[in-house]
Amino acid sequence: MSQAVEDSYLLKQRGISRDLDAFVVGVRFSRDGRTVGFALGDGSMRVAKLDDPSAWTSAAVHDGAILDVATDPTGDGFITGGDDGAVRRVSADGTVSDIASLGAMKWVEHVAGYTLDKTRGLIVASAGKLVKLFDQAGKELKSFTHPSTVTGLTFDGKGKRIAASHYNGVTLWFVAAKTDTPRKLEWKGSHTAVIMHPEGEAVVTAMQENALHGWKLPDAQHMRMSGYPAKTESLSFTRTGKWLATSGADAMVMWPFFGGGPMGKAPLELAGGDGIICRQVACHPKEEFVAGGFADGLVVVADIGSSRILPVAPPDHGPVTALAWSSDGSRLAFGTETGFAALVDMSRR
Repeated sequence: MSQAVEDSYLLKQRGISRDLDAFVVGVRFSRDGRTVGFALGDGSMRVAKLDDPSAWTSAAVHDGAILDVATDPTGDGFITGGDDGAVRRVSADGTVSDIASLGAMKWVEHVAGYTLDKTRGLIVASAGKLVKLFDQAGKELKSFTHPSTVTGLTFDGKGKRIAASHYNGVTLWFVAAKTDTPRKLEWKGSHTAVIMHPEGEAVVTAMQENALHGWKLPDAQHMRMSGYPAKTESLSFTRTGKWLATSGADAMVMWPFFGGGPMGKAPLELAGGDGIICRQVACHPKEEFVAGGFADGLVVVADIGSSRILPVAPPDHGPVTALAWSSDGSRLAFGTETGFAALVDMSRR
């Protein structure tokens, strides 16, 4: 790529990057917005502080691969799950501590966190059919067993429910219920990821057969969104829940969750048309923008209202596997299959 073309991307102008020599499993910003962490397939994390992004700390976290990473709901760092059965905390300075073990022969494939207040938070983790809920200190609060392996895990927008996707549907658990009476949302087939509407109005899953399935709440009316050429790996709602951004096509596919949609409404497609599959999407936390990462390494940000595209990173570093905004929307971080990781300043100047 010519220098002139490369210079047109924000990564060159306002970014910093590293080659980390391992598959980037996920990237998250800390709750206080001061730190970014890249979780890697070799079991380590790289942590950078935003006030000094040139200095990256390496932390050995798991004996084996990190399988998922979440923001620590009360600390300054991150929560990880690994194929060694452990759930661990990684602080901003790279210190690693144990939260729980779900069994040495288990893979902790999904973790999620929810902040209740400055000192209290919830952490949930899954291994196989089992899901465990902990407080911020690692005290087990609940344990849930599902009919098949859990494939996705998330809190609702108020931290009152946990949604777990699995074969033939989704199970909703109420965090504070004294007697557990889970709600089951059923649809035959393999559900591979789950997301909840920010206002609790819907649950949507990605499916094995290149489609999405959803349920409107509270009446559990079914929604079917199909036509994808590839599997959907990434789902992200805009802040208000007006749009659902998805990967799995040669564009960022945006489903309207307003005006009676998404059923009966055509999706909006952004930054597409060249046949390269979008692998990751991440909606801006404050504005109607969405970031997309593609199979060739291209990263862009799109204005949903105008469809204008801002080029962030060129297609040079392998398929994008991780993408995240800081909580204030001033930074965008991404990582790739080849171990390339970057942090880009997106603030107004």
